Amino acid sequence: MSVISYLDARASGAVLSTDEQSSINTSIATIKTRLTSYFGTALSAQLRFGSSTRGTILPRRMDAHSDIDYMVVFAQGGATPQTYLDRLRRFAEQYYSTSDIKQSSPSLVLQLNHIKFDLVPALSVWGTTYQIPNGPTAWKNTDPNDFNGQLDALNQKEMYKIKPMIRLLKYWNAEAGYVYDAYSLEKYVVSLSYYGVINICDYLFTAFDNLYLGSEQAQWRKDKLQRAKDIIAEVRSLERDGYPNLADAEVKKLIPAG
Repeated sequence: MSVISYLDARASGAVLSTDEQSSINTSIATIKTRLTSYFGTALSAQLRFGSSTRGTILPRRMDAHSDIDYMVVFAQGGATPQTYLDRLRRFAEQYYSTSDIKQSSPSLVLQLNHIKFDLVPALSVWGTTYQIPNGPTAWKNTDPNDFNGQLDALNQKEMYKIKPMIRLLKYWNAEAGYVYDAYSLEKYVVSLSYYGVINICDYLFTAFDNLYLGSEQAQWRKDKLQRAKDIIAEVRSLERDGYPNLADAEVKKLIPAG
């Protein structure tokens, strides 16, 4: 198997199964019904956002931190973010008393058996712009699905290779101990230029070529990134010298076979 075909296969397999999708959809429908029952008119909207709406979420078997971002929009403002997070906690404790519940600003994390929900309290500003917590006492504006359009446009422009490449990159990130915040990683690679890039291997390697870490970052993160770059350099060298089988074995150090 060539490096390209191997990476194509791994990217194709890095998606939610039909059963996983079905289970998640059922959980979302349930949580929506329960939120509506608990809060009633105190809520103005509920919406799913994040990687699960972009097609870049990984199965739990590939990323233990995979989650569903779910925005809970309250109808009335005037309180601190912590107030709304506390309200969500009381909701979760009533309906999900046997589940792991914890706060991880700006969200309340609800750990179910098959998936993790990040419940984000929000206030409507205008259109698709909302306020979400920026710490326990402050708010910040966000358009939760604005990035989706940017990613979709680039993915189409680049022969539908960007989303598969992101899934591989996020898999490496999870295997390496989360060197980067996953969302920041997605946003960064979408900002890059892919001029002259053709296949999944080139897209992935181009992304790695451009990744960097500032001097203030922990050494272990720098070591993980440097190891990835060293593997890629070796893969390129082996392919250049006519050793495709060795290159295939080497790339599996970067993207494990699972």
